[in-house]
Amino acid sequence: MLTVERLRADHAPALLAFERENRAYFARSIPDRGEAYFAEFAERHRALLADQEAGLLHFHVVLDEEGDLIGRVNLVCDRQDGPELGYRIARRAAGRGVATAAVAEVCRLAAEAYGLTELGAVTTVDNLASRTVLERNAFVRVGELTLTGRPGLRYHRALP
Repeated sequence: MLTVERLRADHAPALLAFERENRAYFARSIPDRGEAYFAEFAERHRALLADQEAGLLHFHVVLDEEGDLIGRVNLVCDRQDGPELGYRIARRAAGRGVATAAVAEVCRLAAEAYGLTELGAVTTVDNLASRTVLERNAFVRVGELTLTGRPGLRYHRALP
């Protein structure tokens, strides 16, 4: 059983630990956040919460049965080409359906709680796990792009 919660100020310590613990794992498939992300984490967290309050984005944490933070699913709504979904799941939780379930829940929230009618997402061509999560959640491949010098794919999903 997993829980998806809207990002709050008190999630900061667990979120920072999650990002540090999984940094090398994430960097294998997505661009690294860089040192500044970690050095300025507290300030950035406060800014994200302010943007969330303004409705520019909707950030979520994914908690396991014990309440440990094992992932995050984000919706960035201030993009010119429409709202975009992004997610990260801890290495220790990978391959267990966590990403698929968490993305499904955030898609539900996007439609029901945030009033969104569509979502986009991107991933690299070689990230089969991410592509599978998107396709299991009714995202359809709609184009190609380059992500930090790597071949990528663009996905779209209409929300009910």
